[in-house]
Amino acid sequence: MTPNQRTIAKPISFEGVGLHTGQPCRVEFRPAPADSGIRFVRLDLPGAPEIPVSPRYACADTEEMRRTILKSGDAEVHTVEHILAAAAGLEIDNLVIALTSKEPAEPRDGSAAPYVRMFQEAGLVDQHVPRRYFRVSEPVRYEENGVVLVGLPHDGLRITFTIEYDDAYLGTQHATYDIDRDVFIREIAPARTFVLQRDVDALRARGMILGGTLQNAVVVQPTGILNQEPLRFDNEFVRHKILDFIGDLYLLGRPALGHFVSIKSGHATNVRFVQRLAATERPEKAGRAGKGNGARGASGARKSLQLDINAIMKIMPHRYPFLLIDRILSLEENRVVGIKNVTINEPFFVGHFPGHPIMPAVLIIEAMAQCGGVLLLNSSYQPKEKLVYFIGIDRAKFRKPVRPGDQLRFELKLLRLKSRICKMEGKAYVDGDLVAEAELLSSIVDRDS
Repeated sequence: MTPNQRTIAKPISFEGVGLHTGQPCRVEFRPAPADSGIRFVRLDLPGAPEIPVSPRYACADTEEMRRTILKSGDAEVHTVEHILAAAAGLEIDNLVIALTSKEPAEPRDGSAAPYVRMFQEAGLVDQHVPRRYFRVSEPVRYEENGVVLVGLPHDGLRITFTIEYDDAYLGTQHATYDIDRDVFIREIAPARTFVLQRDVDALRARGMILGGTLQNAVVVQPTGILNQEPLRFDNEFVRHKILDFIGDLYLLGRPALGHFVSIKSGHATNVRFVQRLAATERPEKAGRAGKGNGARGASGARKSLQLDINAIMKIMPHRYPFLLIDRILSLEENRVVGIKNVTINEPFFVGHFPGHPIMPAVLIIEAMAQCGGVLLLNSSYQPKEKLVYFIGIDRAKFRKPVRPGDQLRFELKLLRLKSRICKMEGKAYVDGDLVAEAELLSSIVDRDS
């Protein structure tokens, strides 16, 4: 795995029709800045609304949707799984995908290989910012109507998948792959989407697979396949299910590290599993996908501490209603990660704004600064004798509103500490989406002065 975030070097586009809608669509892939993630843009809608790739925008309310859907407000994007799988497989972290319809054009062969070739043609560039991974730290299990999905801790991405169909030809297939870029390109990306012949008429009657052909899908009948091209692999069907799962897993908005086991899952259950993952485990920012986020010992790994609210109150002078940090997840020599749980009971929601509660941007920055204050007061100075004064803000940007129910994750790193003046870079995330960022200037003073 590459240690740094990547995007494509130049825009690249293609045209075709959507697999389910059968409607024409022009797709343009564009480079995107570091830490911006993957975003779809609906060029055909007023204002060209953006839909970030995130569990919060993924739809999972349809049992037989047969595709992965993202929705933000009135804007929707359908059948995103193959594009996301290709981006995940090529380790692309930041990308803009501009569409002229709600469903991207399906590649001519129904696999992710054409997307891979397009990304390779556009070129990939290192953005010199460490990748942030989503690490499964404890078992996570999801079951529903005979479908089982499990996430287990693992230093890498391993996928074990079982499919089982009531069809004489398709039957049961099982496979396990340790996924890296080469394995994805060679073993997974070429696997094509498939459909049972007996389901074709019913699906089309429901307005689905209207763009499907024998060129972009494998049609399965009890005695074999209808396509002239033979199967690309003996187990092509389970490989394509793994392809779909990789795309759905990338809804996390960052590469995942874990061993994922699936028995008979589809897009709807994949999405619900990903949403459960997002709710039970926080993403981490890391320069490499390996072991070692614990305390520094004989091995030389860097020291990392966690603080609950009681420990925070021993360091920080703030108290209710102006203590805006709930927990410190990681405290190192020059870096801190903390969280703020935003609830409707916050006193500022009484007037900001009634009926449309949004956390004030200045308080997001204040919470960010308090998180940085924990780092400063805990590292080199006695907290009972010192205070941190917030004296300046540079390059502040507020990208998305923060609402009740959100959990703010602050990541700050020390840029400079000279005498008693400190400069930090801070970023705030909700569900992996960047919502605010700023450079903060602080002064450390004696409490009695």
